Amino acid sequence: MDARRRAVLTATTAGAAALVTGCGSSGDGGGDTESSPASSPSATGGGDGGTELARTSDIPVGGGTIFKERKIVVTQPEEGEFKAFSAVCTHAGCLVTKVADGTIDCPCHGSRFSITDAAVEAGPATRPLPAERITVSGGVVRTA
Repeated sequence: MDARRRAVLTATTAGAAALVTGCGSSGDGGGDTESSPASSPSATGGGDGGTELARTSDIPVGGGTIFKERKIVVTQPEEGEFKAFSAVCTHAGCLVTKVADGTIDCPCHGSRFSITDAAVEAGPATRPLPAERITVSGGVVRTA
């Protein structure tokens, strides 16, 4: 293989690696951003079973993080208590885009859901966001 072709292949491989790294599952970075169900008092427990979503330190206390690619929102209502819910609004199927002031907010029609149990705080949605399963172990939040 000549040096020029080797340089092109090396550059292509490096670019692909950078692209894959950039597409990791770190959430949307907005700071608005599961062996037990998310509706349990605290999703803790073992296992390395699922896909890593975030470090526990990346989920703000009293807030949450939205993982658009997984359509999951993980919240931490109180320190050490992690919950996970579908990020798909039960009203019209839009993805929620913000977690602020104790609610998970949908931009489409203004529905808001509690970060604690995903109950409807403001409509037009009439049903809570469905719970998702996560595990929290070793400072890592994973899908269950």
